[in-house]
Parts: sequence; C-alpha cells; structure tokens
Amino acid sequence: MALIKSNQTPIKIMILTILTVLLMGPISQTHARKPHVITFRSPNLYPEGLTYDPSAQHFLVGSVRDRKIESVSDAGVVETLISDLDLPENATVLGLAVDAVNNRLLAAITAVDPLPHFTALASYDLQKRRRIFLSVLEDDDVTTATTRQTANDVAVDFEGNAYVTNSASNFIWKVNKEGQPTILSKSKAFTAQHVDQNAPFSFCGLNGIAYVSKGYLLVVQSNTGKMYKVDPDDGTAKLVLLNRDLSFADGIAVRRDGVVLVVSHKKLWLLKSQDSWAEGVVFDEVELDEEGFATSVAVGAEDRAYVLYGHVLEGHINGISGREGFRIEEVRSEKEGEDEKVWVYVLVGLGLAYFLFWRFQMKQLVRNMDKKTN
Repeated sequence: MALIKSNQTPIKIMILTILTVLLMGPISQTHARKPHVITFRSPNLYPEGLTYDPSAQHFLVGSVRDRKIESVSDAGVVETLISDLDLPENATVLGLAVDAVNNRLLAAITAVDPLPHFTALASYDLQKRRRIFLSVLEDDDVTTATTRQTANDVAVDFEGNAYVTNSASNFIWKVNKEGQPTILSKSKAFTAQHVDQNAPFSFCGLNGIAYVSKGYLLVVQSNTGKMYKVDPDDGTAKLVLLNRDLSFADGIAVRRDGVVLVVSHKKLWLLKSQDSWAEGVVFDEVELDEEGFATSVAVGAEDRAYVLYGHVLEGHINGISGREGFRIEEVRSEKEGEDEKVWVYVLVGLGLAYFLFWRFQMKQLVRNMDKKTN
C-alpha cells in the first residue's frame, strides 16, 4: 500500500498540468482580443518612421514636420529624445533604426520642397543624446544628380554598417560605422519591374529595408509591390518570388522567429521562407485603419508587431496641419492564433494519453502485487 500512496503525487501533478493547459486557450484568446494600443500626443508631429529601443523599452518616432525624434513609452508618455536644429529647416526625419551593439540611433534625413535638396544619414548617441556624425548622401550619376533624392528607410548590421534606401532613384547607400558613405547597389533588378505611372505613389520606389541575421538585406518596393534580397557586401540583388504582390509596401521588420512583417497603409503582411528568401509565402494579412495611414512596422517587447498610425497622408502629402494625437498599435495574426490553439489541444491530448497510460500501468502493478500477496 505504501507504493500506491507514493504515486498519488504524480497523479496530482498530471491533473494540475492538464488543467493549466486547458486554461491556456481562453487566456490566450482573451489576450488576443485586447491588442496593446499606445495613444500619444505631440502637436503636428506626423511621424513616418518607427523603431523600438530594447534598452530603454521605448518606441522612437521621427517627424515629417520637424527636426526631432521623440521617445514614446508603453503608456504613451512622450519625450523629445533628439532636437537637431542644425539640420535644414525643411528636413524630415523618415526611417529610424537602433544600433543596439553601439548604442546608436540612425535616422534617414530628407529635405522637402521648396528649399534646397538635402539627403543624409544622421547618427546619434542614445545615451548622450547628441549627434555622432551627419553623412551627406549623394547620387554619383550626373544625369540624375539634380533630381531630389529621398533617403527613406535605414537598417543596420551587427558591425555598425547602415543601409539606406533611395526611393526616388531606386538604389541603396551603405554608410560604415565611421560615417563614410558609398553606393552599395544600383542593381538592374530594382528597375526591371513594370510601374503604373497613373497609380498612387508611383514615384516611390525602394522603401523599407531590414537586415536579416543570416547576413543579407530584404528590401521592399512601394510602386511594384516586390521584395528583393540584397548582398550587403557587393550589392547583388535578386527578386524574391512571392505568392502575391505587396501593393504599396512601405515598412519592413523581422521577428526573432524569422517571420517577416511588411506594412502598407492598408495591410500588414506576414511572410515566411524555407530557403533563405529565394522564395517566400504570405501566410496571413491583417487589414489596417486606412485613415491612420500606417507607414512603419516595428518588433517590440516579446516579439510583438506594432504599426505606426502617423497620418502622413494628411500631414505630409496633403499639407494639413493641426493634428495632435497619433497611435502605435499592436497587430496580431488570427492565423497564428489559430495555430497556437491547435497546439494547446495537441498538448491536452498528449497529457491525457500519458495520464491514461500511467493509470493503466499502475492498475497492472496493483494486480501483480495482489497476486503475489495471495
């Protein structure tokens, strides 16, 4: 009998485990119904770029109306992180990237009409909150050098090299850790796709860019909906074969599990690849608030996806002023949520099977003991 009593504990543990797993379903569903929404106020900011600073656990946003970068807490508390009045009056702060290794913030700077052209990458010390360098970015082609260039988005690798997209002329700059700029890629792949000149935003080419830890860049193109894989050393670019176009693609981010997030002002796409992005699959898409005009996506705490509703169409393209409130909103995939529920039920089934098998073994053990006793 002592043997039977000693095995009551495993039974209790198994029952508690099963109950815990059963409760995971309702808890996760409740959590999914309440995405994290950060509402913040900053008059006439109209932010276009968004990134996450894991050290400070704050989001960082730029501005198409001012020469500043602001931090936004989870509770929506806003603080001016950088105010760089040495930049031209008409400068806009577009793409942002945190260089966590070197504790720097990188910002793509572009001047807008009617003042003179100016395109640059700014590097700021996140701790001291001051500029490290300002690298002027130029086109080496004299036939297009007079065109107003657009430094749109920026990504950074583990060595501190920055990569900046030029949406006006479809090429990529590379700026090393010391601030020396070069043109990384003017691949013909970037101009091989048809562009409908009558479509909205046909002027916007290469846009969002992300560095993948395996050692390459992923870049999306707004006016074609295409994605490219780019070698960060020699600039070789190849079209990524997708199962659908990413129309009006803007920002891009990569989660720790390898899932790529691409945002437009209408949708957030979730993509996977099994061959390091020779091909990729859009496995889910989430409809967004078009009025908010999402332009950027970032991966925040716990690998959660956030989009920025900066109302850029209103404040930048249409030239309207006066808005004070903006949003950073968590976006979740229903398909991934369904997959999680499937795994919950699988775990429940395995737990029950193990429990029943253990119970059967115990009955057999008791019977054998009774036979020996008799």
